[in-house]
Amino acid sequence: MITAKEIDELNIRLSNSEPKDIIQQVNVLWPKLCISFSGAEDVALIEMATKLIDKPAIFTLDTGRMHPQTYEFIESVRRHYKLPIETLHPDSDRLGQLIQDKGLFSFFEDGHEECCRIRKVEPLRNKLATVDAWITGQRRDQSPTRADVPVVQLDSSFSSAEHPVIKINPLANWSSEDVWNYIRLFDVPYNKLHDVGFISIGCEPCTRAVGPNQHEREGRWWWEEATIKECGLHRGNIQD
Repeated sequence: MITAKEIDELNIRLSNSEPKDIIQQVNVLWPKLCISFSGAEDVALIEMATKLIDKPAIFTLDTGRMHPQTYEFIESVRRHYKLPIETLHPDSDRLGQLIQDKGLFSFFEDGHEECCRIRKVEPLRNKLATVDAWITGQRRDQSPTRADVPVVQLDSSFSSAEHPVIKINPLANWSSEDVWNYIRLFDVPYNKLHDVGFISIGCEPCTRAVGPNQHEREGRWWWEEATIKECGLHRGNIQD
């Protein structure tokens, strides 16, 4: 089992490495590794991983509230790379109780945390209990809350004493421009909502296009404070 000191040393060693080199090295350390897929950054990572790993494991969260274009995007990625994509779904009983008690749009009144916990966090927790490490597309320039995202970290949100989970952020040092240059260079599939002003894309009710000079996360949960624009998948690690 890797120690906290070893994780810190690895993070320092990889802090200025290219994303493809990070993926290659962590795949050796954690063979039970998977890629979390939802947005443009993640497909860039899939593109890299397919050149380095034989049949990389990929999963995506299907909340049941995604845009039609997002479902088309998931299918286009599956077909393009000829790889299976595991879809994670919320527990039907938990979701049904939330809707019965509070309706379909409770997040506009009491915040998005409860809905995101049922639709995203709990399915992800179940998945990460089966792997050693996961790769995400987090970048430091995505939002103020992500400014200090490390390349490698112990995932404090989803680890336990019996089962530590390592979180890898190969694109931590990249900008949005870097991501899109890579997508265009390698003709990587992307969500067509990006062509109509959407930058950060989540569930349909909680995502909208942004205007000129707006930050990419301003289109997510726009009715809430900028400091809490996280769904819970990454918040625990950001606050550590």
